[in-house]
Amino acid sequence: MPFHISRRTLIKAGAALPAGWFFTGPASSSHASPAKGLKADVIIAGGGVGGCAAALSACRLEKKVVLIEPTAWIGGQLTSQAVPPDENPWIETFGGTASYRNFRTRVRDYYRRNYPLTAEAHALAELNPGNGSVSRLCHEPRVALAVLQEMLAPYMSNGLLAILLHHRPLKAETNGNRIQSLLVRNELTGNEMTLEAPFFLDATEMGDLLPLAGVEYVTGTESKKETGELHAPEQADPQNMQAFTACFAMEYREGEDHTLDRPAEYDFWRSYIPALDPPWAGPLLSLTTTHPITLEKRPMQFDPTVDKTDGPNLWRYRRIIDRKNYAQPSRFADVSLVNWPQNDYWLGNLYEVPEEEAHSHLQRAKQLSLSLLYWLQTEAPRRDGGTGWKGLRLRGDLVGTEDGLAMHPYIRESRRIRAEYTVLEQYVGKQARAECFGVSQEGISAEVFNDSAGIGYYRIDLHPGSGGKNYIDVESLPFQIPLGALIPIRVENLLPAAKNLGVTHITNGCYRLHPVEWNIGESAGALAAWCLQHNWTPREVRNDPSRLAQFQSYLKDTGIPLEWPPEARVR
Repeated sequence: MPFHISRRTLIKAGAALPAGWFFTGPASSSHASPAKGLKADVIIAGGGVGGCAAALSACRLEKKVVLIEPTAWIGGQLTSQAVPPDENPWIETFGGTASYRNFRTRVRDYYRRNYPLTAEAHALAELNPGNGSVSRLCHEPRVALAVLQEMLAPYMSNGLLAILLHHRPLKAETNGNRIQSLLVRNELTGNEMTLEAPFFLDATEMGDLLPLAGVEYVTGTESKKETGELHAPEQADPQNMQAFTACFAMEYREGEDHTLDRPAEYDFWRSYIPALDPPWAGPLLSLTTTHPITLEKRPMQFDPTVDKTDGPNLWRYRRIIDRKNYAQPSRFADVSLVNWPQNDYWLGNLYEVPEEEAHSHLQRAKQLSLSLLYWLQTEAPRRDGGTGWKGLRLRGDLVGTEDGLAMHPYIRESRRIRAEYTVLEQYVGKQARAECFGVSQEGISAEVFNDSAGIGYYRIDLHPGSGGKNYIDVESLPFQIPLGALIPIRVENLLPAAKNLGVTHITNGCYRLHPVEWNIGESAGALAAWCLQHNWTPREVRNDPSRLAQFQSYLKDTGIPLEWPPEARVR
């Protein structure tokens, strides 16, 4: 993990600082002093999936990058939010950038190099460390962290990349249509510094730079009148955002008692019946949920002692350690990552509300997750007729926290730029596209964007939101990422590098997952570096056919596919 070291320590040791770099010391250092500023080619706010990919691609073009991250870990969804990757069916051979698939290969290689796998598991080309049912690659957050650090290490060593952990943006200085600098704070020391660069990338989980820099943006749901989308509501609701989740990892120890102290809000969550439209299936803390597609009641099973049950087994859903993969399984316990419908929090939002209110919602989301675990330990019905699994135990060590919950909530929906081009449901949704053009859904494909900067695929999967609406989960089509969705309508030197691109509340549902966010970040980082290299603006790249062709050729040469092969394009 990158660490902070004081300038004084480096000078005393006779070390040479990379040109322009300046690190503050840790909170415990008596020599810590505030750094006045850093200059770079590209400043990336947010070290999540998109931020890491953006840093890789900008450094690939030999641009100096400063990456700031508010938590102790880079990696976002993959690490600090503790969410194994949700991916498309083709991801093993296609459907992602070369660097994303390289990341996946490195995760498997990390297990092969460092874990006592069985010979059979070691030989599996498509090793799934946890054998979870949600992904072909259910792995531990710390492994993703190690792999991302490994991929970024050469650029840190040669002085192109500085990673500032525990740093949060506070204020942006602008001049007309350009951002000039960003003031950031070290959350451990309180020290502040100013970051200057010709380009700024917003890879934060909630689009934090957009309001700071006065960038035009959208939140919540747009109206049907505005977008014409099939599943858009009649009235816009800027506060209706998808649920967020305080994820956690747990293992099961047969015959042991690891029951939590009763959570402070347990009585509330135990009796809570969601008032959603259409209605939820019943009490939230139960093994009956709402099916996201049909909205009918969906009975689930939970049994940490077996893989298969007579219904979907939540234990296996996001399992990240399967001890059967190990040569001495008795030395390991299965570990499951809990990101379930039962701990989605939709009673309020983390942004576009006062800070105290956001903090309250975060604490309540944590209480919901702890209440879910306590319910599983004490009251959950067992298939043998008993109740509760006292041997369930939090694994905070695997997510890097003392309270056992992921260090950052899993954010599904961000602020979104008002972009040169906005992706609507009728461009990528199967039913919406068929109805828009009055054709059959059979053999239909997504809109073709001549300014494609990548590809992706996931269902339009919208979790219940703070506006009181239940799931919207409908089929999408393998889609492209238009370059116009990465360009704000006014600001010239800010690019979105995560879920904050030009999509709607509806299409966010298929552009928000791991390989797509990686592609967004990688293309945004490449665009910033390419513009610096040629002294162009992103708008000039998009609007000039010759410049666009040059940039797209570069993307393809670096392993970013711009279109789907015919066999995958049609669904």
